[in-house]
Amino acid sequence: MPVARPVLVVAEQLDAAADMVVDELNGRSVPIMRYDTAQFPQSLRLTAVHASDHVGWNGVLDTGHRSARLEEVRAVYYRRPGRPRIAESVPEPYASWAEHQADAALLNVVTALPVRWINNPHDDRFAAHKPQQLVRAVSAGLRVPRSIITNDPESARAFARAVNGPLICKPVLGGRLDTGAERKLMVATHHFDPAGIDDSLRLTAHYIQEAIPKHHEVRLTVVGEALFACTLTAASEQAAMDWRTDPERVELGTTRVPSSVAAGVRRYMAVCNLVFGAFDFAVTPTGQWVFFECNPAGTWAWVENRTGLPIAAAHADYLQGVL
Repeated sequence: MPVARPVLVVAEQLDAAADMVVDELNGRSVPIMRYDTAQFPQSLRLTAVHASDHVGWNGVLDTGHRSARLEEVRAVYYRRPGRPRIAESVPEPYASWAEHQADAALLNVVTALPVRWINNPHDDRFAAHKPQQLVRAVSAGLRVPRSIITNDPESARAFARAVNGPLICKPVLGGRLDTGAERKLMVATHHFDPAGIDDSLRLTAHYIQEAIPKHHEVRLTVVGEALFACTLTAASEQAAMDWRTDPERVELGTTRVPSSVAAGVRRYMAVCNLVFGAFDFAVTPTGQWVFFECNPAGTWAWVENRTGLPIAAAHADYLQGVL
C-alpha cells in the first residue's frame, strides 16, 4: 500500500491557526511535517538535489524528529514563520550574510515545489501591500473608501476639504511598536482631525481615509472557493473605530455574503493568486459592503472558536486535495 504524501506546515511554534489545521489533518490521517524556518539552519537540515534531467528538486527536510522527502510533498501551509537563526558563534557581518543565504535557500527551494499552497509566500508578500490592495479591489468591482497617502500637509488639507466629513488614519504597514514595555504597542486606526494638520505630517507617510459609517463590520475569511463571513458589531466607540482595541465589547455572529461581493472577492483572489485571505469590510446602515483591506496571512482561529465556522476543515480540504 503506497504511503500517503505529506503536507508541510510552515509556521511559528505557537500559532493557533496552524495548530487547528494540524489537528484537522491528523484527524484525517494525513501525514504532516511541521517546522518553523527559525529552526534553520541550527536544528533543521535541508538537502535539495536538482539533476540535469529532472524537472523538480529531490531531497529531504529533517528536524531530527520528523522528516519529509521534497519530491513527495503534496501541499504546503505557509503561515507567518520566523526568520532563520544563525549560531551566536558566527560574528558580524558574516551572521547577517548567513541569515540571508539561509532564508533564500530554504524559501526558494520549497516554493519551487509544484504543489498546492496556502499561500505561496511570493504571492503573499506582494498581496500584503495596502496601496496595491485598493487598486485591485476597485478592479474587482468592490467599493473602497476615498484615500490619500501623503507627507504633504497642504495635500492632506485639500483631501479633507474634498471629503468634507469625518476622516481616519491608519498604518500603511502592519506591525507593532516596541516601546520596551512587556507588550508591544499596536498602532490602531484612529480619528484624524484636519484642524490638527501641521508640519509634523512631513515626518513620515500618513494613510488617511474617509470614515465609512458602519452598521457593523465583517471579517470575511476565504479559503479557496469557500467564504466564511463573521459579523462584528461594536458596543463601544473605541471598538467601532478599531474593534481590535476593545475586543470584549464586540459581538460576533455570521452572515451571508451578497452575490456581488462574493464575485468581487473571488476576482480579487484570482488576480492576487491567493488561496487564503482575511478580508475586512464595513457594512453601512444602507447595507453596502465597503472593502478596507485583505490580509493574506490574517488570523482566523478566533473566528472559528467563537462562531463555529469550519475554517480549519476548509484548509484541510484544500491541502488534502479534496477541493
